[in-house]
Amino acid sequence: MITLEEALIMGTNAPKPHQRIITNLTAELVFLYKKQRTITLEPLSETMLNEAQTSPTPDIILFDNEADETPVIIEINHTSGVKSDIKKVQQLIDAQDYGIREGFVYDYKRNEWHKYKLGEGIISDKPSFCEAINLDLATLL
Repeated sequence: MITLEEALIMGTNAPKPHQRIITNLTAELVFLYKKQRTITLEPLSETMLNEAQTSPTPDIILFDNEADETPVIIEINHTSGVKSDIKKVQQLIDAQDYGIREGFVYDYKRNEWHKYKLGEGIISDKPSFCEAINLDLATLL
C-alpha cells in the first residue's frame, strides 16, 4: 500500500497544454537520440522510475540504458503547480534511489525553467541547461 504523499508524487496532471509540452519536448529529444544520435540518454515520457515496483512517474525521463539509471527528470507544470513539482524533484534527487542527478521543472505559463542538481541544490544560472546531455532544453520548445 502506498502513502498519500507517494500517491501525490505519482499523481497525474494532464491538461492539454501540459501534454503538448511533454509531446513536443519528448519528440525533439527522441530526434536527437534516435536520428541525430547527438545525445546518449533515451527520452521517455510518463515512465516509472523503478519498473520492479510502484514508483514515481515523472513527465519525462532521460534514461541511461547502459547504467540502467535515470540521471535526468523533467516535470512540466503551470505556475500554481511549480512549487510542488520543485519539491517533488528535490525529494527524488536527494533520496538518491534512482540515480537522478539533474531535475527540471518547466512552467509553461511563464515560460520559466527551474533546475535542481544533486549536491548543489537549486541552480539559478542557466536553469534550462542539462549537463547530462550538454543541451539547453529551452531551445527545444
